[in-house]
Amino acid sequence: MANEHLGKTLWRLRRLAALTQEELAERSGVSVDVIRQLEQQRKHSARLPTLHALANGLGVELTTLLGDPPAVAATGESDGPHFVAVRRAIMPALWGAEPEQAAPDFSITALREQIADGWSQYHAAAFDPLMKTLPDLITEARSATVSGGDDDRAAGYGALAKVLQLGGHLAVRMRKTDLALISLERAIEAAGQSSDPLLVPMVVNSTAWTYQRQGRLDDALSIALHAAQDMKDAGRTETADGLKVWGALTMSAATSAARSGDYERAAAMMGTAEKEAARVSKLPESGDNRMVSVFSPSSVRIERVRLAVQYGHPHDALALAKGMRLSKDTPPSWRTWLLLDVARAHTDVGDTAGAVKTLESLRRVAPTWMQHHTLAVAIVRDLWSLPNHPPGLAALAEFLGVAE
Repeated sequence: MANEHLGKTLWRLRRLAALTQEELAERSGVSVDVIRQLEQQRKHSARLPTLHALANGLGVELTTLLGDPPAVAATGESDGPHFVAVRRAIMPALWGAEPEQAAPDFSITALREQIADGWSQYHAAAFDPLMKTLPDLITEARSATVSGGDDDRAAGYGALAKVLQLGGHLAVRMRKTDLALISLERAIEAAGQSSDPLLVPMVVNSTAWTYQRQGRLDDALSIALHAAQDMKDAGRTETADGLKVWGALTMSAATSAARSGDYERAAAMMGTAEKEAARVSKLPESGDNRMVSVFSPSSVRIERVRLAVQYGHPHDALALAKGMRLSKDTPPSWRTWLLLDVARAHTDVGDTAGAVKTLESLRRVAPTWMQHHTLAVAIVRDLWSLPNHPPGLAALAEFLGVAE
C-alpha cells in the first residue's frame, strides 16, 4: 500500500468494514466532511489524533490505515523468492517428503544459538537477512524432531516452536497476518510436544499480538488472560523466565483492553504488571534472554507511555518517559517504540522542536526500524504540514521519503 493514497485506503477499509461514511463518523468521532474529503482525495492527510480515531472506528491498527512507509519501496520483494521460501518452510507442500534425519554432526545447542541470533536480527529490523536464513532453520528444526531419542526429539520440538514463532513475527512485519497465524498455530503444536512449559504461553502471546493487528481485540484479550491465569495456577511465575512470559501476556491483555476502550481495566493490569516486574531481577534465570518474552520494569514503562500517548494523554506520556533509564537487555525494537511515542507526544502538545530532537535520536540509534515504521512517517508528515519547520526536520523528511 506504499503507493496508495490515504483516502483510497480509508475508502477500502471502510467498505471492508461495511460502514457508511456516516456510520464511521459516529464510531470515530471524526466529521463526515473530513472523511469525505479524505476519500475524495481533496485532503491529502490528517493529524495523527484524527487518523488514530479513524483506525479505532474501523477496528484496525493505525499502521494498517497509514500503509507502508515511502522510504521502504513496495517492490514486491516481500512476495519474492526469499519470502516464497519462508512460506514453503512454514507450510510444506501437501504429500511432500517427510523431514530427513538430522546430520551426524547436528547440534541442538548450535541450532538454538542460530535461532536466538535470528531473534536478534528481528529486533534489529534486519528482515532481509532473516528472510534468507529462516527457511533453513525451520527445515533443520523439523529434522531435529525426528532424530535421536525422546529427549532429543523433545528438544527439537522446542527449537521448532521458537523458529516458527519467529516466522510468525516476520510474517506480521511483512503484513501477512494470516500466514503468521498459521506459523504460530504450528508453533503451539510443536511447543506442546517439547519439554519446556513456557513455550506454549510464549507463542500464545505472539498470537494475541497478531489478533490485535487484525482488529480481533476480544480474541486477543481472551487468550492472553487465559494463558496468564494458567501460568499462575501452575506456579510458573517463580522463575525470572516464567515471570517474564506471564508479564508479557498481562501487558498484551492490557493493550487489548485499552484499544477496546476499557482504560480502567487496562490501567489496573499495567499496575499489576509494574509491581510484578520489580521481582524479575530477584529470581533465578535459566534461559537465553533472546529466546524469552520481553518483560522488565523498562518494558512496562514503555508500554505505559504507549498507552498514554495513544489514548490522548500526551503530558502523562512525557512525564512517564522523562529520565527513563532502560535496562541493557531492552531490544532495539522496544527502544524504537518508546522514542516514536515520545515524539508523537511532543507533537500532540505542540512541541515541534522536542519531536524533531526525539526523531533525530531515533535515527541515530535505530535508522532501519525508523524507515520501516509508518508512525515515524506520520509524525514527520504532521510536522512537515506546519508553516514553520524546526531545524532538522528537512533532513528527517528526506530520510523517510516524505519531503516535497
